Amino acid sequence: MSQPTFLGIDVGTSSIKVVAVDPAGRLLAVASSPMTVDVQRPGWSEQNPEDWWSGTCSSIGQVLAEIESPEVRGVGLSGQMHSLVSLDKDRQVVRPAILWNDVRSSAEAAYVRETVGNEALRRLAGNPSLEGFTVTKLLWMKNTEPRLFERVSHMLLAKDYIRYRLTGELGTEPSDASATLLFDIVNSRWSDEMCSLLGVDVGLLPPIIESAEIAGGVTKSAAHETGLAEGVPVVGGGADNACAAIGAGVVSTGDALFSVGTSGTVVAPTSSPVTDPGMRIHSMRHATPDTWYLMGVVLSAGAALDWWRRSSGNVGFNELIAEAAEVEAGSGSVTFLPYLTGERTPHADANARGVFFGMHGGTERSHMTRAVMEGVSFALRDSLELMTALDVNPAEAVAVGGGASSSSWLQMLSDVVDLPLRTVGPSEGAPLGAAMLAAVGAAEFGSVVDAGRAWLTDLDRVTPDIAVRGAYDDAYGRYRELYPALKDVFASACG
Repeated sequence: MSQPTFLGIDVGTSSIKVVAVDPAGRLLAVASSPMTVDVQRPGWSEQNPEDWWSGTCSSIGQVLAEIESPEVRGVGLSGQMHSLVSLDKDRQVVRPAILWNDVRSSAEAAYVRETVGNEALRRLAGNPSLEGFTVTKLLWMKNTEPRLFERVSHMLLAKDYIRYRLTGELGTEPSDASATLLFDIVNSRWSDEMCSLLGVDVGLLPPIIESAEIAGGVTKSAAHETGLAEGVPVVGGGADNACAAIGAGVVSTGDALFSVGTSGTVVAPTSSPVTDPGMRIHSMRHATPDTWYLMGVVLSAGAALDWWRRSSGNVGFNELIAEAAEVEAGSGSVTFLPYLTGERTPHADANARGVFFGMHGGTERSHMTRAVMEGVSFALRDSLELMTALDVNPAEAVAVGGGASSSSWLQMLSDVVDLPLRTVGPSEGAPLGAAMLAAVGAAEFGSVVDAGRAWLTDLDRVTPDIAVRGAYDDAYGRYRELYPALKDVFASACG
């Protein structure tokens, strides 16, 4: 007998990951293919879309080989946000993709701010103009590589390129389009006004489809390369953060997601578009109808602890965290700013840098390790406090990522943000959310809410310890004072 299967594909920066799930939510197989990033110059970050495709084909093949008689009923896609894929009139890649973490377009980001203005940016796109957003990369290409830019006929995001290779159809969906600065998040369409102000031909932009809508079927050539059957439906999919939220069941008002991976994010769905007057936090369309979400981004979360581990002689994570657990809340008054590669929320400052503050003769490695963990947790609290100031008040949250797998860090985060935190399984994140979208598109479920109820199981739950709340509030106060005091120093040293 055949095994009904839904596939979720995540086009990540470090790997292409594919998960296979049966209709009951049982994880059948997981495979990944590593990706490398080309850094030709400081601040540059590129990948070849053809490598994404090769990794996708390889990972799909590995997954299908692990399942006896697989019958794939739908494919969903997730992917890194912001990254620019440019195609010519023959739909061939013009140049390597410029990735989300590429910061070469500072001048273009400033040009967008000056040309559009912050109030119009908030009204038209719901987000500030930063180097990460796709339109700044497109304008950089126009200004710096005019001959290549003249060849560009189509602009896609990362996961949309893989959908094109699977189906031959061009398109994107609202959650990824929100990260371009060219999308009207209120009316869920490309913004003619933004395109006009910035001189962007709206004809470059792909059609908008819904995230669970079937965008096309696997072509004969793609079937040959992937091992999928010709005609298998492929849905619109979603941005990686939106799909990670879906894969954790975070899809409704009152829900929230704390992700402590290499970077960190806080995601809170809303039933209507909400934007921060200061645009210190992002506002995006969710990958489910009539839903939006606020998102705060911490650029160095798990990466900060990994840096500290390597700087401490490559001590194991478990040993470091066990040492930190012996230190009282507040880290002996040692404070750490985790801005190793600048920061996104709430400062939007590429010049910000990591700082240890408050060491003395009695400070030990354990205090500094705990300060790193607390600093990341405080950075996530920054995002939550911006959300609550906008009257977005989650009652509890789901925690995902490597940080959530540590019981002591999970408890610390719960204490710092003063929210109960849950972990859920299967803990496959964005590709699982993409598979859920595929299952909805194939009419296995009526909505991602239904899919989450059927597929997800609570694994662990922690609640805030009231006994340490005062200590963390004091430590957070010290943390909040450091950046304003050092902002001009950062600009002078790194600007």
